[in-house]
Amino acid sequence: MSKIHQLSGRIFARMLKDYNIHDINPAQGRILFVLWQQDNIPIQELAKRTALGKSTLTRMLDTLEKSGHVVRVYPSDDRRKVLIRLTEKNKKMKTAYEQVSQDMTQLFYKGFQESEIDEFESYLMRIYDNLLEHESH
Repeated sequence: MSKIHQLSGRIFARMLKDYNIHDINPAQGRILFVLWQQDNIPIQELAKRTALGKSTLTRMLDTLEKSGHVVRVYPSDDRRKVLIRLTEKNKKMKTAYEQVSQDMTQLFYKGFQESEIDEFESYLMRIYDNLLEHESH
């Protein structure tokens, strides 16, 4: 699993560069994907949806903010709440990023039957659920 993760990360990064996306890595893309689904969400919700630890997420958001992809917004009604919002710069690259993601999915499942994909993904989900359950103890 580790070897697949490392190799797919390198290929994904190369594909991003082919689309002139140079300042986003696959891990940061996970954050952006969630924000493309629902923008302007609390940082706690973003952590939950990305399954990233708070310190990891904070570091990644710092980098994304410095590169102009997200901004932190502090609502006037509650200064303790921090919302994460996409910038216009980032919204413009969404289509290209989604195309790279589709290309990667096609590469992953090249030669697989639809039934094999469904079965494989159900196994992965079971592993993920087992790990989540263990983490909560």
